[in-house]
Amino acid sequence: MHGALEWCRQERWGDIVDYVHGYSNREAARLMDQSETLEGLLHADTWYPPGSRVLEAGCGVGAQTAVLARKSPGAVITAIDVAGASLEAARERLDAAGLRGVTLQEADVYALPFGDEAFDHVFVCFLFEHLRDPARALAELRRVLRTKGSITVIEGDHGSCYFYPATPSARHAWQCLIDVQARLGGDSLIGRRLYPLLAGAGLHVESVSPRMVYVDARFPALVEGFVRRTITAMVEGIRESAIGMGLSDAATFDQGIADLRKLADSPEGTFCYTFFKAVAIR
Repeated sequence: MHGALEWCRQERWGDIVDYVHGYSNREAARLMDQSETLEGLLHADTWYPPGSRVLEAGCGVGAQTAVLARKSPGAVITAIDVAGASLEAARERLDAAGLRGVTLQEADVYALPFGDEAFDHVFVCFLFEHLRDPARALAELRRVLRTKGSITVIEGDHGSCYFYPATPSARHAWQCLIDVQARLGGDSLIGRRLYPLLAGAGLHVESVSPRMVYVDARFPALVEGFVRRTITAMVEGIRESAIGMGLSDAATFDQGIADLRKLADSPEGTFCYTFFKAVAIR
């Protein structure tokens, strides 16, 4: 646990698991680095018409919200999250970027404070992996989506990660990331489940597209923005949890982090990871 905010999350929203990466300023910076690095890959084909009502569920510190607002300046965007502190950070970020047409609201994704068919579109990015019951959340999101409206879902899949050199310690640290999230009730392998989740909610799945990130020394911006600032930083963030849960000892975990850093520095290092983006219609 990470203090009073996380206690509140567990008590009020028991099916929303403790956020595996924590709520530090460092994590907020990692989320922004991730969003900026992957904007073209994940969001090039996402935009909404002027006047359309868009709900973003699980907006966090506003990393994806800023992208949505920039790409769809005429849309009416409502962004929700359970964490008030994250919403405050999102507001500061949006204001600093001059993006003022977004309503931020504290809300529970399992019991949304909106009427039936209140939105034309729903957008979800990196939320379902943190839920104990994503199907129940999806049913609620479907309720507030108008007939013929679209829902876009983007999730990663940690099981899709491959890197070279893949030392035993680096593989161990990465597996700790998967295991910590599973212990907390989440699913970091959820990207591969998007089709059955959406179809099971009674939605017509129009597309599920894998979005692969491949990195080697020819792509220094991706080495810095994705391997160093996104992936390695993400694994580093679960160090205390992995050790506290008995999944690793400090020396082995720290060696894994060191090996991941060496991978980013090595002219022979390669890294591959796949995100999944699904679009469905109610």
